[in-house]
Amino acid sequence: MTGTPRAQGRVHVAGGGPVGLFLTALLQSVPGQHVRLYERRASYSRARWVALAKYLVADSIESYRADEIDGQDVEAIFDPVELETRLAYRRAVAPDLRELLDAWTQGFVPLNTIEQSLSDLIDGRPGGSVERVVVELDADAALAMLEPDDVLVDCTGTRSLLRDRLLPGEDLTERARNTRRYRMEYALVITFLYSQPYVCNEYCKFYKNRDNTDYKFIPAVHRTYYDGDVSHVTGIIGVTREDFEAMPPVFDGALLRERFPHIAVSMDRFIDRIKEETDGEIVGNLEVTRIPLDVYGARNFTSDRWFSSGLDHPLARSPVFLLGDAAIGSPTSSRSHSVSSVHSSWPATSPTATSPSRRCSAATRRSWPGSGCACTCGRR
Repeated sequence: MTGTPRAQGRVHVAGGGPVGLFLTALLQSVPGQHVRLYERRASYSRARWVALAKYLVADSIESYRADEIDGQDVEAIFDPVELETRLAYRRAVAPDLRELLDAWTQGFVPLNTIEQSLSDLIDGRPGGSVERVVVELDADAALAMLEPDDVLVDCTGTRSLLRDRLLPGEDLTERARNTRRYRMEYALVITFLYSQPYVCNEYCKFYKNRDNTDYKFIPAVHRTYYDGDVSHVTGIIGVTREDFEAMPPVFDGALLRERFPHIAVSMDRFIDRIKEETDGEIVGNLEVTRIPLDVYGARNFTSDRWFSSGLDHPLARSPVFLLGDAAIGSPTSSRSHSVSSVHSSWPATSPTATSPSRRCSAATRRSWPGSGCACTCGRR
């Protein structure tokens, strides 16, 4: 049974970050589809580095479940027919866009390089189906521009224009009325330079923490990058609320060892194991930043509640969707925003949800006991 095709009105994309640009590039290749992209910035200045995991661009069941940790989860959770149907969409992506995505899985890329590349791709294609508008858009203006059969996709990030308006009610300006927020834990993000190449996988990090009973230094396995033989290593330690509140926002390893030795010992044990395997040294000082690990998510990702409300309102007449950080994210973990956002705009299982196995496994792995070192940096 097939549904009635939707009249092909204009798609309005609010937000010219990586998600908005990516969605625009996807829709641009749909025959007859007109897109209007609303951007706050005329140039791209965000220089932080991000990387896309290979499964994010996988276009077959075999490549999607190739991850050594999550492969069995994919087979257990997803029906092969459903997964194949969703992944088939990826194989229909235009070759020029696919080429960019594949390149971004090869290593770290500056965020503004991704944005500029997508922008150039959109502008360089023939056809004129995309209109770009540089404007400081607000929620009322965004809704006022909708005409019959138009669709609005909110890609405006953490401070979403429309997330809290998707719940019908009298006071649509009430903050967080459609947003759930959770504080997962308090943590320290520790970064340092190491004088030798350092590579560690999921099993390795458990092996190196085997003597850490109270606090564990968890390295960001896929967030290590290199400058010649020098490795830039990032790790995280969960701490108590009391310790968190007693710490300055940013400090160094010396202060951590002096004032919080019970925490520093886990970091030093981990570093000592690296030194045993590679005969390297820490270069310069360790940098420590405290962060609360918060996550948020919209209760309603679409304007469906308005359509069934019987109210006379623009949200009851035009479909509105949240995408990327407008729908779900972490306001304090900005380093991961772009990766998770592109994932949520590239569905593998459904248009409104990312893969549960990929979302849950990172947290699960932290408490799952490892058996021996499986690193590639030295002896096992």
